[in-house]
Amino acid sequence: MGGNEWTMTGPYQEDLAAAFRQAQDLELVRDDRGFPGLGIVELWQDEAWQEYIATGGTGTVLDFCELAVIEDEVPFVMRPLSQGEILAWAPDGRPTREQWDAAKRRLLDPIGRGQGRCTVLYRDGRPAAVGYWGCTAD
Repeated sequence: MGGNEWTMTGPYQEDLAAAFRQAQDLELVRDDRGFPGLGIVELWQDEAWQEYIATGGTGTVLDFCELAVIEDEVPFVMRPLSQGEILAWAPDGRPTREQWDAAKRRLLDPIGRGQGRCTVLYRDGRPAAVGYWGCTAD
């Protein structure tokens, strides 16, 4: 297969890592992907889950074991955009949902398999949600 690009939004929290975990928890409640009763930490310790993600994935935040501010591309780690990356498509540094929607193709193009990005989305100048996007690893 060739990896599938995806986008989704999740709830905002000031702590972006906590917002990421909340988005994962909500996604697991919506669909446990055949792994009932396991939280995201337990899932990522399960070899069957790791194989599931590596060979198909979910096309959601569940495809990532953690959120981390990193410079190198690391598979299965969700990375927030840097301020410079945000300013490239949201000149005021506070991207709205509309700006994110308009920039999705541009944001998805550099994403490789097993990679993900996120950024805070604003409404009326205030943080309102987190936009997530990526590509499955398969």
